Order: sequence, then C-alpha cells, then structure tokens
Amino acid sequence: MSSTAIVPDQPFSRDDTKFLGHPLGLAWLSACELWERFSYYGMQILLALYLTKYLFQPEHIGNVMGIGAIRAGIEHFLGPRTPLQLGLFIAGQYSGLVYLTPILGGLVADRLLGRTRTVVLGASLMAIGHFMMAFEASFFIAIACLLVGVGCFKGNIAAQVGALYAPGDKRNATAFQIFIMAVQIAVIAAPIVCGTLGEKVGFHWGFGAAGIGMLIGLATYLAGRGWLPPEPARKGGADLIEQPPLTRAEIRRVGVLILLLPVLLVAVIGNTQLNLGFTVWSDKHMDLMMFGWQVPVTWLAMVDAVVSTITGLGSIAFWMWWSKRRTEPDELTKMALGSVVAAAGPAAMAVAGAIVDTTHGKVGPAWTLAFTLLNDIGFSNVYAISLALYSRVAPRQITGLVVGIYFLHLWGSFSVAGWLAGFMDSWSNRDFWALHALLVLVGAVLLFVARMAFGRLLSTETLAAERAAADGAGGRAAEPALAPVH
Repeated sequence: MSSTAIVPDQPFSRDDTKFLGHPLGLAWLSACELWERFSYYGMQILLALYLTKYLFQPEHIGNVMGIGAIRAGIEHFLGPRTPLQLGLFIAGQYSGLVYLTPILGGLVADRLLGRTRTVVLGASLMAIGHFMMAFEASFFIAIACLLVGVGCFKGNIAAQVGALYAPGDKRNATAFQIFIMAVQIAVIAAPIVCGTLGEKVGFHWGFGAAGIGMLIGLATYLAGRGWLPPEPARKGGADLIEQPPLTRAEIRRVGVLILLLPVLLVAVIGNTQLNLGFTVWSDKHMDLMMFGWQVPVTWLAMVDAVVSTITGLGSIAFWMWWSKRRTEPDELTKMALGSVVAAAGPAAMAVAGAIVDTTHGKVGPAWTLAFTLLNDIGFSNVYAISLALYSRVAPRQITGLVVGIYFLHLWGSFSVAGWLAGFMDSWSNRDFWALHALLVLVGAVLLFVARMAFGRLLSTETLAAERAAADGAGGRAAEPALAPVH
C-alpha cells in the first residue's frame, strides 16, 4: 500500500512545526478525521428520526432482516417497546457501541496489523456500512459493518495523533483540540448535506452521502501516510509486534484511567443526550417554522457544531492566554471546571421543559442556543482534554488499547442516554432535563475528588521522569518519587 502515499520531502520528525506549530502529520490526520466524522454524524443525526418515524413503523419494520429476534430479546428485558422507545434504545446502543469497539481495534493494531492497516480496514468497512444503510433489509448488517469499522478506525487514528509528539511535549493537548476542531467542521457540514437530503428528499439519500464522505476520508488517509510516525518494530519479522512488559507504575496509571470512566460517563451525559434524544424532543416540542419554511430538525446539530467550534477555539485561546500569565491547570482540573459549566446546559432545558409542561405548547429555537452554548463551553474542556490525558498517560506499548478503553465512557453514556430518552413520554419535560443536569454536576464533583487523589500520579513531571529513567535503563523503568502537581 505504500505506493499510494504521497512521499514527504524529509523523514518524519517530532520537531516538525510546519502546521500551525505542529507536525504536518496532524494536518493529514485532522483532514481524515473530518471526513470520517462527516460520514458518522451524517448517519447519526438521521438515525433516531429514521428509526422512530420510518423504519420501525408498522408498515416498514417487517422488511428488516432479524428484527423479530432482536426486538424479542430487547422486550424480554425491558418489556414491550413502542416505536419511539425501540428506536431510541437501538440508536442509543449503536451510538454507545461505536465507542466500545475501539478496544478491539486497539488490540488488533497493537498486537497484529499495526495502526495503518487497521485504520484502512476500518475506513473500508465504514464506507460499506453507510452504503448498505440505503436499504431497509440490510439495516443490522450495515450497523455491524459500521461498528467494526469505527472500532478499527477511531482509537487508532487518535493514537497516531498522540504518537506525533515526544513524552512531555506540551503541544499534545493543543494538538487534540485542533484535531477536535476538524470534527466540529464535519458536524457543521453533515446536517446541511446529509440531514437535508434525509429529511427533504429521502433518508437513504442522506445515508448515501455519508458513504461518499467516508471514501474521501479513506483517500485522504492513504495520501498522507508518509507524514505519520513509523509503526512499532516487529519481532524477527513475525506477525506479532514486540512489546516490553508494563511496570508497576504503568499498571497503577492504567487502573486510575479505568476508575475515571464512570466519572466521565455522567460528566458527558448532557452532551450525549444532545446528540440523541434532543433531536426527537425538539421535533415534538420546538417551533422550527421560520419565514414560512419548516427548518429541518437535524439542523439543530449544525447549530451545536457552530457553537462548539467557536467555544472550542475560545477554549484553546483562553488556555494559551492563561498559560502566559499564570500556571496552567492540569487536565483533571480543566475537566472538572468544564463539567460544572456543562451542567448548566440541561438545566436551561429543564426551564424550557417547565414552560412546555405549563403551556402545553412549543418553545422557540432560542433554547437550542442556550443549551448548546452552555454545554459546549463545558464540553470543550472535557472531551478533548480527557482524550489528551489518556493518550499522554497510556503506556507506549498499549497506547491503542488504552485510547480504545477511554471510549468506554462514551459507550456507557450513550447507552444510558438512549435508555433515559425512552422516558420522555412518561416523565415531565422539566424532570427529564433536570436529571441530566444533576448527573453532569455529580461528574464534576467526582473529577475534583479524582484530581486530589491521583493528580500527582498522573502529572506530566512524574511521567516524564519515569520514562526518561526507563529509556536510560534500556526499557526497565525505575519507580521515581512522585513529582509535585502544578
């Protein structure tokens, strides 16, 4: 496959600063992620509407292969499901599982294929899955292709971003924020293209556009591989990649990262509901008629993307400004502060829900701006920062696996959000959103506690000292004293 890549004018170097002060590989990875996220969000913003308003309606549900067995299994545990409840539950499970399968993808990359081949495999499966979504009968086959494809793709491309930088390089966190900015551009474009085609022309046209975007992403990745870090060395030409054993300190850090997963789960529950049940809620309770034209409800995702892009850039600028004047806080502190702000998003929706409960009418789209503004200011300091934390702290020999484990919290959060969304018809609108605000606030408190308990163990200074000792000892890491937290 090397013949398909563009050859750079010089070997890969972590000291490269040609792209906004970062290595050129960050530009290629960000562009690839942009198109992959365009395809993913183009499909996801349509999925809940597609299932609840079309595919799972009585006149269509019989066309789906395997729906009888899958519905029976779900209703065995949860009881009879309406089309709304069944559609939101499956949409939530899909949205969550795309963050679970990266664990398998990390293992495949770390132990067998390497990151490059695994990413290419994932992108190819995702393109196939998007095109198969255009047919009712193959819905669950398409979902399976997408889940495996995302698993191979997502964690490994994020791990390649981290591999662009040496341990202790403080550009790492900013690099992930730039990387996430590419995602924001994709989320702006996806509702305009895929959402409009899906709602105004036909759902299958929207899914087809997502497939084309994935093909562009695959081509971009192949073109830019020459600027990416080399694969780890293989043992004697064998299929398995040689890796040194983990030290006690590395095992402790991985344990802490795993303990943080349920904390992150509740900290982002407001944002995951924004990407899932909020669309269905808004379709029912929000007045989107403007100048005599019904605005597609999927465009609310575009509003969120625009706002989150602005807040993301604002977050980067703020911390750059702050670091020049004061000591920049560590990742856990930033994440805790972000969660406090993010909790105000669903709290605003609780107010909107109370208006709906009282008037039995609809609320205006201004509530979308209130929700997304507050949520996105907070979330910009949770997602990108936490991804940078996991990438930085992960032992070098299992980086792909640890980044895959990181996405477990999003699997859990989407799964819980999809289950909670089924209560929209039975709970008051105020209580539904107030619960989400409370959960996010609990996550913020727990992140502050985690910082006090584990901040020193996860600090940049401690990790850099340990890795320097390991490199000096030929791979046998010493156990240095814990450095103070700054």
